Amino acid sequence: MNIYPAIDLKDGNCVRLLRGEMDAATIFNNDPADQARSFKDAGFNRLHLVDLNGAFEGKPVNASAVENILSATDVPVQLGGGIRDLATIDMWLQKGLKRVILGTVALRDPAMVVDACRAFPGHIAVGIDARDGRVAVEGWAETSETTALDLARKFEDVGVEAIIYTDIDRDGALQGVNLEATRALADAINIPVIASGGVASIADIEGLLTHTDSGIEGVIIGRALYDGRIDPGEAMALVRGEHA
Repeated sequence: MNIYPAIDLKDGNCVRLLRGEMDAATIFNNDPADQARSFKDAGFNRLHLVDLNGAFEGKPVNASAVENILSATDVPVQLGGGIRDLATIDMWLQKGLKRVILGTVALRDPAMVVDACRAFPGHIAVGIDARDGRVAVEGWAETSETTALDLARKFEDVGVEAIIYTDIDRDGALQGVNLEATRALADAINIPVIASGGVASIADIEGLLTHTDSGIEGVIIGRALYDGRIDPGEAMALVRGEHA
């Protein structure tokens, strides 16, 4: 299983939100590139970025911060937020992103996701952010009637690399990952699932590790790393032990 430290970008800063509320942002670092270097130095070998402003505006907003991160570290980086067309995907991949995450457009225009997988094989993930099991879009400002499972099933066998499943009600709240819902989604589809939202302690990682055979490929960790609730060395040793 892989660990993805989260760098959420708002107005050029590295922040954490509480349950997706933009007015509940805590700034943890005003130099996202410095934060990226810190995560690499701590032993992490992947990064998860979100352009929060871009998610609301439907286009890249924190591009300079993302570019600075890409220049500052050589670990694989995935990015979501404001990516709604093939041209933007191509732009980011040309700049060095390993993977782009399609969220709102996956619900609004699933055919575009299929086209993206064909045009950029191996580089497309789908972000499914759910509130009470229903998919939320536009920076979580709108909740649809579509279930997370129904949306995920639309992308089976089209080349999506991963589904990033976020429980919005737990995001940033340090209430523990929603293991039951994550496991149920992973069991029901043939696309690897990355868990997100609510990770609060090393016990959450241990719990996810017991279900990697269900297709849980990784976990995104945000506030618990910034607050020091999860020790990077302990977390990486735990997942490395899985492959020992």
